[in-house]
Amino acid sequence: MTTKTAVRASPLPARTTEAGAAGPAGRDPFFDNAKYVAIVLVAIAHAWEPVMDGNSVTRALYLVVYTFHMPAFIVISGYFSRGYTGKPHQIRRLVTGIAVPYVVFEIFYSLFHRYADDAPEQQISLLDPYYLTWFLAALFIWRLTTPIWRQIRHPLPVSIVIAALASVTPGIGDDLNLQRVLQFLPFFVLGLVLRPEHFRLVRRREARLLAVPVFAGTLALAYWIAPHVTLEWFYRNSSAQELDMPWWTGMVMTLTLFGFGALLTGAFLAWVPRRRTWFTALGIGTICGYLLHGVPLQALEYAGVFETYAWLSDPSGEILVTVVTAVMVTLFCTPPVRRALRWATEPEMRWAFRRDASEPGPPR
Repeated sequence: MTTKTAVRASPLPARTTEAGAAGPAGRDPFFDNAKYVAIVLVAIAHAWEPVMDGNSVTRALYLVVYTFHMPAFIVISGYFSRGYTGKPHQIRRLVTGIAVPYVVFEIFYSLFHRYADDAPEQQISLLDPYYLTWFLAALFIWRLTTPIWRQIRHPLPVSIVIAALASVTPGIGDDLNLQRVLQFLPFFVLGLVLRPEHFRLVRRREARLLAVPVFAGTLALAYWIAPHVTLEWFYRNSSAQELDMPWWTGMVMTLTLFGFGALLTGAFLAWVPRRRTWFTALGIGTICGYLLHGVPLQALEYAGVFETYAWLSDPSGEILVTVVTAVMVTLFCTPPVRRALRWATEPEMRWAFRRDASEPGPPR
């Protein structure tokens, strides 16, 4: 299983918007539903990686899911970053909700790999995100740059140009996984420029009906190209030259993947329930589902389970892996787990911040 691909939703809660009916505490259930379904797809796609070789159907499903599950998270993160202006309480939330979890889980996953996989060469480096933690670093950078994007006249085209240039620049290096930060940037900027009326559009009946042929056509295309396409294009952590491809293919793939990612994200959101469901409350805990689901998956890989039990690559085995993974990540999103991890994912850290006289009450 690759250790280079994963996503997470915005650590900030989804506030009430015009996009849907508000739930408890002023939350819009639509966005919590979307975050929960997306995190389940993230975990399932990771679980497919070690068992999908030789199965063209699973590989095609993997390509389709990887085309939109990360963009969907990033778009939602961008949408709820629109109000970021660098105010003191926002800076504090940026530190406690993104920077602290990044540090904690960067250290944890590095040590887990070192000792569970007998890899003493594994270093702990906060400048070189390991496994799931890259998205936390990316979200930190994206949110810090939000005021800049809010001032640019045409932010989305500019971000696409930056992503395309990054895809043909092998000298960017691995610090903070900047290739991914830049290549996925257009989806965050897309979220910044979206408005509530755009989400109302994708939830119309016509949009739901159109989403069916969109997904069907994309799956058919993925099945056709699955044996030939290089998966690294979907991870966006390398330039075209590093993939031994002509430089211009980086720009072509950047535009292609952005187009398909935006289209499938819209189709995905069209089928997300607008009302409260049994899993709406789980959308609040997606950060826990994201950060924890890699532990059992990596433990199984380190233990050689997928190699020992080859039947897991059979259709019945893949179904079992899918169901078990969906149940596992669902449990990780539950309130008890969220409360147990609050010290790492939502710490208040009042002791670390100065009181801002312009804000009432203690800093949060």
